[in-house]
Amino acid sequence: MAGKQDAPTAVVVVDPDGMVSGWSEGGRLLLGWTAQDTVGRPVADLLVDPPLRGFPEGHGAGPDPTGFTALRHRDGSTVDAVLTAHPLFGPDGRALGHAVTVQRWGRRPVVADRAFEQSPFALGVYDPELRFLWINASSCRVIAHSEEQVLGKHYREVLPEFDRTLFPERDDKPYTDALAEVARTGEATRLITVFRPRGSNYANAWATSIWPVRDAEGTVRAIANWGFDMSAEYWARQRLLILNEASGGIGRTLDVIGTAQELARTPVPGFVDLVSVDLFDEVLRGEEPPSVSRFDPGGTTRLSRAAQHSTKVDADHAPEAMAPVIHAPGSVAARCMATGRSTVELTAEPGEGGEWAFGPGLAADPAHWPPGNPVIDGSIAADGLTGRITVPLRARGALLGVVSFSRLDRPEAFTADDLILAEELTAKAAVAIDNARRYSRERTTALTLQRSLLPQGLPAQEAVEVASRYLPGGTGAEVGGDWFDVIPLSGARVALVVGDVVGHGLHASASMGRLRTAVRTLADVDLPPDELLTHLDDLVLHLAADHRPDGHFQPTGESGATCLYTVYDPVSRRLTFASAGHPLPLITCPDGTRPPVPAHPGPPLGLGGLPFEAAELELPEGSLLALYTDGLVRSHERDVDEGIAELQQVLDHSTTSLEELCDTVMDGMLLDRRTDDAALLLARTCALDPHHVADWEIEPDTAQVPHARKFAVDQVDAWGLEEAAFVTELVVSELVTNAIRYGEPPIRLRLIRDTSLICEVSDASNTAPHLRRARAFDEGGRGLLLVAQLTQGWGTRHTGNGKTIWCAQATPSPT
Repeated sequence: MAGKQDAPTAVVVVDPDGMVSGWSEGGRLLLGWTAQDTVGRPVADLLVDPPLRGFPEGHGAGPDPTGFTALRHRDGSTVDAVLTAHPLFGPDGRALGHAVTVQRWGRRPVVADRAFEQSPFALGVYDPELRFLWINASSCRVIAHSEEQVLGKHYREVLPEFDRTLFPERDDKPYTDALAEVARTGEATRLITVFRPRGSNYANAWATSIWPVRDAEGTVRAIANWGFDMSAEYWARQRLLILNEASGGIGRTLDVIGTAQELARTPVPGFVDLVSVDLFDEVLRGEEPPSVSRFDPGGTTRLSRAAQHSTKVDADHAPEAMAPVIHAPGSVAARCMATGRSTVELTAEPGEGGEWAFGPGLAADPAHWPPGNPVIDGSIAADGLTGRITVPLRARGALLGVVSFSRLDRPEAFTADDLILAEELTAKAAVAIDNARRYSRERTTALTLQRSLLPQGLPAQEAVEVASRYLPGGTGAEVGGDWFDVIPLSGARVALVVGDVVGHGLHASASMGRLRTAVRTLADVDLPPDELLTHLDDLVLHLAADHRPDGHFQPTGESGATCLYTVYDPVSRRLTFASAGHPLPLITCPDGTRPPVPAHPGPPLGLGGLPFEAAELELPEGSLLALYTDGLVRSHERDVDEGIAELQQVLDHSTTSLEELCDTVMDGMLLDRRTDDAALLLARTCALDPHHVADWEIEPDTAQVPHARKFAVDQVDAWGLEEAAFVTELVVSELVTNAIRYGEPPIRLRLIRDTSLICEVSDASNTAPHLRRARAFDEGGRGLLLVAQLTQGWGTRHTGNGKTIWCAQATPSPT
């Protein structure tokens, strides 16, 4: 006799009046009704929804009609069945009724039944309303229910946990929704479902396929599914995804705090619920961390909480001020830092079957654990933890701090694979943090060097009103070689200089310092701008030659550097300038007009053999000059020409305060994510009062020397500088006498009252005098020594038609 598991076939004999006249044992096995219950009753009483589709409604129907219907089981449930009607005839050909065979929908051969029943995969069949029709033994084990317990019940009623997803943040579809969608659309689907079965402390990952089961007419009669546990593969893949995310997400910036925060965010919530990163204060300052050999696990360890990230909203922050963290002597963190080994703490022993991780099937062989792990410590539950992994943060043999990975609400215990993942994340972050620490130290050193080489304060002079700004590149960029300078020159003139050294870092800062010193030295010689750049270019070539080891060329930071050198004379109001590959100055007149600059930048420094072009402009008093480096106008979002045009729009010549204008320009031009240094030097020109300048052409005759002395004394007295008259008379007598004796006409004497009293004697000779110490019986050679002793300074500058000897005396400020 066939059992229920063999899917019995029922045979029913129906007379012409639709009454049951015969009932087989298979009918009892299939529907629960006996022959005594059914014979003599209308067959329609067995149908849930008459009339029977495909079943003959009268005599004379065709042979072997077949149809589908739902039959009433004796226990009140329904049975979907396939009915086949066979007409019965007597010897005289008279219709005697029908013999109807009844088979459960899904009837298979017994061998197929047993193959599916014994399949290691979980198999199930449900009606379109998601009521259980059949499940195999594997499926029974997965859902912890027998087939008898679930048949006829709705899926959601039996497995409510499948109505939700374990990871809503991933937008996973609940499994029940997937079943319903297949029933609604008739389209098969495949998905991976992660769930924690009722009564289990572990989440499983299942690969499942769901498809519709159709009858011969194409109608969806049932929904079938199969699945297998792929937890080991799934969670291994999740670990790889976390490591992959860490590769692109940790170390994106050369910032210690930023990298620590990236480490804290990466494994939450896919791996753990809370991550904290504690670092030594020396690491945060960019200094060398404490030596591992000197680390004392028996002492109190003081660190700072550099980053913390949690699934809890109130803990999801990185402290603005690094909160101090103290690890007690002998604590887990202290031991980890001392030994360099990680520690795994669990609140309880793992379940049977080695269920140490995200789900059954992930048995962690204890032999894979490093010595001393895991540690069973129920005290961590007082902090709301179910498990914690503590890993020392080490890079290149240096101990930087410690990281802890904790689980709060999830019951899954850590595995040896989880420990490997935590150590991999920490190792990756440790290198990035150490790189950031080293970069911070180098950047601080380079910035300190650069700021020490830049002017700490602009010198006092009255030729121009000046203001400046210098900003290094963003935190992700190294310090560059931008620089500027303001150099007072003879004759009340002033030199405005701005330059840019190729490259970044300490080398660029040192190169910038050499160039700035060289420009100041050449400026003291009072060379014209184009000649000064020529000498500077030669100097760069010599420096490059000094850095050629064994005859191989080694470029220096000065090679390819740019420089703009300008000289403004407040007496003539003329601006002279030349450029070595540097952007030309932007000039705005008091009336708002912008005169064209009649020059072109020459080649950068270090190329050699190419000329530099000097240009000259006469500017109205109050003209605005803007000298800048390309870091101010160039960015990823705009090219240099666009940046210069934008800078011209930002420059407001009517702004009274140059300091405020500097701030406006820097705020308007610099982007948050700049990658280069930016220097800005603004100057507003002044004109010397004509009454503060006096000159006189002198005939080349020594008889004119007394007249020159009188002219100078009278002018000094007229300026109210009687106390300077004696020294002025002496230096004028000496300089005019030398010009008449050794120079060539024309000879001119000029007095300038500025911040100092300047005396200049010019002639057409290119021969410069030299200061020397006269011997006891020498009749000459003491004049220039006397001038040098009596004045603040003296010097010679060459012009296009000769030279000028000058000296300056300190005087009260002009009224």
